[in-house]
Amino acid sequence: MREIFARKGAKAQLGNMLTKRIIPCLDIKDGRTVKGVNFENIRDAGDPVELGAFYAQQGADELVFLDITATVEKRKTLSELVNKISHHINIPFTVGGGIGSVEDVSVLLQNGADKISVNTAAFKKPQLVADLAKEFGSQCVVLAIDTKQEADGEWYVYLNGGRTKTDTRCVDWAKQAVEAGAGEILLTSMNHDGTKQGFALDITAHLAGLLPVPVIASGGGGTMEHFVDVFTNGKADAALAASIFHFKEIGIPELKEYLHKKGIVVRQ
Repeated sequence: MREIFARKGAKAQLGNMLTKRIIPCLDIKDGRTVKGVNFENIRDAGDPVELGAFYAQQGADELVFLDITATVEKRKTLSELVNKISHHINIPFTVGGGIGSVEDVSVLLQNGADKISVNTAAFKKPQLVADLAKEFGSQCVVLAIDTKQEADGEWYVYLNGGRTKTDTRCVDWAKQAVEAGAGEILLTSMNHDGTKQGFALDITAHLAGLLPVPVIASGGGGTMEHFVDVFTNGKADAALAASIFHFKEIGIPELKEYLHKKGIVVRQ
């Protein structure tokens, strides 16, 4: 391990000065925004271009676009749709799904992405993370981890949109990927995804305390209090959610005002 894991203290000190981020996520299937529960029971949630523009106007700090069937269907991310969305937003834009090479990332950056998210391809070929970090900088590389807590209490990595279990612990893979050059971790708890019962606080806090890069918590956000919990007890740098924003259950301006009143520093 490089010295990066010795820099946790520096990261923590820096983190105290940084605002917490609220990030809506567009899960894309067949060109539409969709949302499920525990990665299943997918339903339509609207037009991604319209939703992206709406969230930018609402004060979202970033936007994440995940082409959730690209890897399974063995095709590239929908670059034309990425381009359309990018022209309607003025906030950082992370794109993932079907990325397997430096060339894939070049296409997406040319079409308006600011950062890219890699998941299954990076796990199968860890050198991909190092190659992307070298070519585009670590700040461009977000490692997405879909993880599930099993009966033995351990959190394991899942691939192919949550369809394929591995025997690798989430913590081990996250450390390896950050060592290779990943600049951020997007951590999705499959146990909590779409349940609106709260984020996976323990594993999120564990990674946030262990790694020298920001951790984005995903899966389970259902109330404003859940966001307070994930920023305080979960130690997350950012919180990502989908259905509560798509279906207008919580407004981003109202959420930010609530967090501000709770003493959590957010960009107004």
